[in-house]
Amino acid sequence: MWIGGLVAAIVVLGGLFLLATANRLDRLHVRTDAGWAALDAALARRAVVARAAAAILGDEELRALGERAERAPRPDREAEESELTLRLARVDRAALPAPLAEELTDAEHRVVIARRVHNDAVRDTLHLRRRRKVRYFGLAGTARLPEYFEIAEPEL
Repeated sequence: MWIGGLVAAIVVLGGLFLLATANRLDRLHVRTDAGWAALDAALARRAVVARAAAAILGDEELRALGERAERAPRPDREAEESELTLRLARVDRAALPAPLAEELTDAEHRVVIARRVHNDAVRDTLHLRRRRKVRYFGLAGTARLPEYFEIAEPEL
């Protein structure tokens, strides 16, 4: 009788442990999705500011890079955003009106922060998904494996 109770207690505690792990993994996936949404918004804002700067400077290349970066599908987005970052590094900020130059600097800062937050969430999610208990019991379900977002970082 007591052996059956012990086995039942072990099964219940094991189930609760797996449930807690599955909930944590779900929260990490939500965090990763929120991080991507924030990064996407920061990248879009930077592209808009880059196009505004291009209009003032008459820089057709910068305008085209801003449009391509904003419209790029996810697989091509890293390359397009890196090109935009490198091109923005060559922009003469003294030739821009002060509010626009500040807006551009702020947009670049926000991209750096959002990328780091997103990549931290991806790292934490991947770390938990690599554990044996998550793989053996299929706790990740059908959630897509998150991916890092690597672009050239501007000199801030």
